[in-house]
Amino acid sequence: MSGAAALYKIVERFYFFKIAYARCRKQLLLNIKMSKSKKKPRHKSKSLKTKSAAKNVDNIKAPPRSSSSDSALVKFDPLQRYLSEISKYKLLTREQEIELGKKVQEEGDSEAAYVLVTANLRLVVKIALEFQRVWMQNLLDLIQEGNIGLMQAVNKFDPYKNVKFSYYASFWIKAYILKFIMDNWRLVKIGTTQGQRKLFFKLKKEKQKLIDEGFDPKPKLLSERLGVSEREIVDMDQRLDGWDVSLDAPLKDDSDTERIEFLGTDVASTEDQVAKKEMEALLHNKISEFKKMMTPRELDIFEQRIFSDSPATLQEIGDRYGISRERVRQVEKNIIKKMREFFKREIPDFDMYEGVGISD
Repeated sequence: MSGAAALYKIVERFYFFKIAYARCRKQLLLNIKMSKSKKKPRHKSKSLKTKSAAKNVDNIKAPPRSSSSDSALVKFDPLQRYLSEISKYKLLTREQEIELGKKVQEEGDSEAAYVLVTANLRLVVKIALEFQRVWMQNLLDLIQEGNIGLMQAVNKFDPYKNVKFSYYASFWIKAYILKFIMDNWRLVKIGTTQGQRKLFFKLKKEKQKLIDEGFDPKPKLLSERLGVSEREIVDMDQRLDGWDVSLDAPLKDDSDTERIEFLGTDVASTEDQVAKKEMEALLHNKISEFKKMMTPRELDIFEQRIFSDSPATLQEIGDRYGISRERVRQVEKNIIKKMREFFKREIPDFDMYEGVGISD
């Protein structure tokens, strides 16, 4: 059997244990429920005579032993079974790790990779136990992710560097366990950037540290201590303290109003977007009509000063027409005044529109 096939067999046994545990637990609960439903036998009257009672005791036969199917089920622990399985593999010496690492890197030996992985499965369990207080759910999930990190460490391990394999593999194991915890902490991921991943594990610890030192853990102080922005501090604090809520869920059990109806948004509605486009098209047409009413000098000032992304200076226009800067400013102001009056005549309810790009 090749190393990959043997490793696959171990994983297959691991999942079998989980399934068997679920079935045993279901059967145990069913037996308990059935035993409670049975009525307790009534005690015989104490008025029987002593002799007859003794005679009856002698005639009582021992109850037959229950079959194996009726006997109480022993609780099945997949974790203990897994620990028992991995304890069969021997630990490796430093020299053996280097030798096996060379075979994996130089020859691609799957048997050597299998030995490296199986010999360090207990290391994965040790590291997973350190994160159990954070995860507080099924420890086998952390062990499973840690095993994936261990296999990745075998592929990346460089035996020619003076680094112990268990020390090198611990970083890969922790990385995969941490990623699993962050991806499954909430239904929606809470750590997508490097700063958020840093805050996920350090925010609460740093807040408690500041409280112990007598400081108020404000976002500004936390951002200075952790090297992230205040906005990231506030966002992560809200994510850690809150829980996933469905936007389609009703506000109350007897209400048809959904939460999404009260969710604000910065995006303009479809009606506002359509109205804005219609207003822009109307203004464009009216500006074209207004240009026909201006003199050549006014039109030039309008194009160079009012309607330009890079407006010319008052001095440049004044030198072109031989007038002062103040006169150019007066002409510009007069054009804007005429344009406003024109729009008020041509566009209904023009005063209600804001942000149309016309200013004094």
